[in-house]
Amino acid sequence: MSVPTSHPLDQDPAFAVHIGGKMAMHSTVTVDDAEQLSLVYTPGVARVCTAIAEDPALAQRYTWAARTVAVVSDGTAVLGLGDIGPAAAMPVMEGKAILFKKFAGLDAVPICLDTTDVDALVETVIRLAPSFGGINLEDISAPRCFEVEDRLRAALDIPVFHDDQHGTAIVTLAALQNAARFTGRRLSELRAVVAGAGASGVAVSRILLDAGIGDLAVADSKGMLHPSRSDLNPVKAALAADSNKAGYTGSVEQALRGADVFIGLSGATVSEQAIAGMAEDAIVFALSNPTPEVAPEVAARYARVVATGRSDFPNQINNVLAFPGVFRGAFDARATTVTEGMKLAAATAIADTIAPDELRADYIVPSPFDPRVAPAVTAAVAEQARRDRVSRR
Repeated sequence: MSVPTSHPLDQDPAFAVHIGGKMAMHSTVTVDDAEQLSLVYTPGVARVCTAIAEDPALAQRYTWAARTVAVVSDGTAVLGLGDIGPAAAMPVMEGKAILFKKFAGLDAVPICLDTTDVDALVETVIRLAPSFGGINLEDISAPRCFEVEDRLRAALDIPVFHDDQHGTAIVTLAALQNAARFTGRRLSELRAVVAGAGASGVAVSRILLDAGIGDLAVADSKGMLHPSRSDLNPVKAALAADSNKAGYTGSVEQALRGADVFIGLSGATVSEQAIAGMAEDAIVFALSNPTPEVAPEVAARYARVVATGRSDFPNQINNVLAFPGVFRGAFDARATTVTEGMKLAAATAIADTIAPDELRADYIVPSPFDPRVAPAVTAAVAEQARRDRVSRR
């Protein structure tokens, strides 16, 4: 079927920029004569293939794998759109791929798989893995995403990173570290309430616990997670056992009374009264996008620091601050995995991009276009990979 030369939607700039897709392949070598052809293809390429067959590690030097990421999705949890399928997910995966190139100089290939079966997803990615140096999982719904990532990490010796979980977690921790500094406190002095126990909510909660937050309680759509609940899946049950020292069992709004931090990753709404009842110098991260849990201008009436997931408000919690540098650092170290220490190192590198005397209520996280961020994250992640003994370089 031929593609129409024009379409009414082309008049919308958001559609116009996507015409024909946002990516194209280009060669890194020239093929202008028979001699060059004989080197890039047969017969010369056979010598390279034979050498790699004898020593598979040579693929890191003589193919694109060492600088190429597979961006893999099944289209079940795309942005705030939900389960829209693999074809509709492709524009997001293309966008992710060009951000890898823009901010870390890495090539990336968008791959949208027409299956939602966990076994099929895992098996397919394992079979694709020899062509890539790392796997960025994207927009796979919870709780399936946890099993997919865990199984791929166990099966592969290259970095596997579900960005909806860990990219969000890294940037949220960085922002909270700086918000705490700005308000004259340490993470260990803060009590936080997280609304949302999906992929990002669980990962954010885990990284904050690893970083030493004072206390943290998490809620799903049925209320606070606590060990007495019998309706929790294994991921939520494990989180309930490791959090909520105060033993909250009611609603998010009840737990918010006197809390220092609210982090919204649920798409639900939180009332103005609940934000008003938080502690002095409260910190509100209403991160659901496009509609935050509480309007930023409302939250700012009571909170000292407000962040969102949107680009049209200050303090955007944007994953692009993390994932390019995380992968580039892992690639530079030839890391076999992404450790918890590497994630914490990435968060600290992002936070430290802003000097303490530069912090403001509307500037606790750097701009995605700050040229210092990706190199800082790259260096920190690579160094931590060596410290964690997962580096092959």
